Amino acid sequence: MRKLYLVIRSVVLWSASILHFFPACSLLVLLGIFVDPRKNDRPQRILFRNVLRVAGVGFEVRRASGFDPARASIFVCNHVNLFDAFVIYSAIPQFVRGWELESHFKVPAYGWMMKRFGNIPVPNSASLSDLKKLIQRTRAALDGGVSIIVFAEGSRTQDGRVAPFRRGVFNLLPQLGHPIVPMSIVGSFQFKRKGSWMLHPSKIVVHLHDTIETKGLSKQDATELRERVHRIVAAPVHQPLDRP
Repeated sequence: MRKLYLVIRSVVLWSASILHFFPACSLLVLLGIFVDPRKNDRPQRILFRNVLRVAGVGFEVRRASGFDPARASIFVCNHVNLFDAFVIYSAIPQFVRGWELESHFKVPAYGWMMKRFGNIPVPNSASLSDLKKLIQRTRAALDGGVSIIVFAEGSRTQDGRVAPFRRGVFNLLPQLGHPIVPMSIVGSFQFKRKGSWMLHPSKIVVHLHDTIETKGLSKQDATELRERVHRIVAAPVHQPLDRP
């Protein structure tokens, strides 16, 4: 009986979410053609927050005392499911955009939308010239007051735990010179798991941890920082999973 309830509940919530998302998203895309997306930030936030409400999930943001909401930063976050974008945009109190594979920008319509909305293309290759472009684009965004979200694991979790972080963004930190903010999404795996369409009753809690300075960071410091940030992000995520 419980399983039948969850199936019916998921069908209803998915239907409601889709009916809400596509008309509202289409309107925002049309607005994006004529209006700078930075001036459309508030309606975008309303849409993304409402998607979570319609999907039936509770939501809370907890800010550490050392989190600086006024500074453009690189937010390093765990990657859970397709709702991550809605969670992140609802939680971060700044204009924020993300890294996205360069190949995604070649997808018809979607690629144009990602470019228009300001996402930063990440090269599929790791050539020196491509990395320089990535550094320049990222630094330009940060200098312009745009915060960046990075999924340092590189893929969505399979078991709810935070996988080891890739070197990627941490190798670039010494050249970017902007602060980073560890960010933990807790409860999202219990709500929706990769490979499953079921939406379970749950509450998502986002932890915005203390802002960490990176000026003067050496390569060795960057390696140690990667491990430190992983521990910070993973701690609240793993806590409910480790309970007996």
